[in-house]
Amino acid sequence: MFTPDQRLAATRDLLTRAVQALDLGFGIKLWDGTDIPPAQGNSPMRIVIADQGALATLIRKPVLDTFLRLHIEGRIDWKDGTIFDLAALRPKVKIKTVLKKIGLFRIAKAGLLLATAPGQANFKAGDGDAASLKSGDAATNKKNIAYHYDVSNAFYKLFLDPDMVYTCAYYTPDFHWDIAKAQRDKLDMICRKLRLKPGQRHLDIGCGWGALICHAAEFYGVEAVGVTLSEEQAALAREKIAARGLQDRVTVKLIDYNDLEDGSFDTISSIGMFEAVGIDNHTKYFKAVHRLLKPSGLYLHHAISRPAKGSDKDFRKMRAEYRALVRYIFPGGELDHLGMSIANMERARFEIHDVEAWRMHYARTCRIWHDNIIARRAEAEAEIGPEKTRMWLLYIGGCSLAFERGAVGIFQTLASRKNKGFLPTPATRADLYAER
Repeated sequence: MFTPDQRLAATRDLLTRAVQALDLGFGIKLWDGTDIPPAQGNSPMRIVIADQGALATLIRKPVLDTFLRLHIEGRIDWKDGTIFDLAALRPKVKIKTVLKKIGLFRIAKAGLLLATAPGQANFKAGDGDAASLKSGDAATNKKNIAYHYDVSNAFYKLFLDPDMVYTCAYYTPDFHWDIAKAQRDKLDMICRKLRLKPGQRHLDIGCGWGALICHAAEFYGVEAVGVTLSEEQAALAREKIAARGLQDRVTVKLIDYNDLEDGSFDTISSIGMFEAVGIDNHTKYFKAVHRLLKPSGLYLHHAISRPAKGSDKDFRKMRAEYRALVRYIFPGGELDHLGMSIANMERARFEIHDVEAWRMHYARTCRIWHDNIIARRAEAEAEIGPEKTRMWLLYIGGCSLAFERGAVGIFQTLASRKNKGFLPTPATRADLYAER
């Protein structure tokens, strides 16, 4: 039987060599207080390994899901830095080179010693990527949405803008850092793209906390209906509507979009909810939108997407990062690619008028949300607990990096219900940018 001192000595030796071989710009701190400094630079950032069992678990099953669970539990964490610092200081050498420098015998020896360490995790991974959560029926949709959005309204207030908009903001004209202004500008741009006019009837599918329907009614004079499956969102949205005196023009319904029957609407928007629909349910979704929209009515489709692959079969294979996102954050969720969205809209008898990419806008939005949680971390942990706080920081920070690097994108697609010969939009975008 190996002693704790033997395991610790092997761990120190292995990780010290790994830091040098990887030429890391951050260091490692072990459970006994041992500090292994960075190989280059003087960054104070450290990866903190809380116990030898955590490292043993990672060695036994060295996959992303293992690391995520250990991080969420606080057994592998980082201090004096954020996920953005970690990404900036990440190693740039090839794994084969690292293995050669460290030596396979030394790695095997340390692995053998740590494999017998007590306190290893035997956790069960989340099941948010299970096929049963992608059925698209109302009960499953409600369960999935509640998992993500009914965390706590108070938690979301910690990092969102005053209007509680939980979708990509729009930073214009100088790509600033004021998220309150950027979210107001986003709401206004949506209304402009839909060419809203007083007296029209507008539907927002997945209305969140009601920011868009309130903005559309207050500044564009429409009658607005919002639908959501989140009870907490619906309650807060109704409070907001009452506080702004919009009860006669704005309604929030706690209902699945498939069950909505009181059409038809002049305009419809879907801002950041399509990701929860599931690819196998897209045809059904667009048919529902088409049914609810008046002839020639405008539909704004705002959704995250992934780059297309060589085939849709390859596209639907889930990489580890993508699987982790739906497993822990968005159960049942799936991202399509832009071409798939447009093709499905056209198959549902929509005409496409405009497509605009907002990828860098979402990278900045997620970065601001992440930094807001960091600034109020103690409050976040008091509200939802340390584990969920770590999970959300990892999720939002990871999303920001993914948008920045182009691993995911986001597009606003403006379409109309086809009507022969009639064009419901101007011939140019000039009206969108005209001074009001």
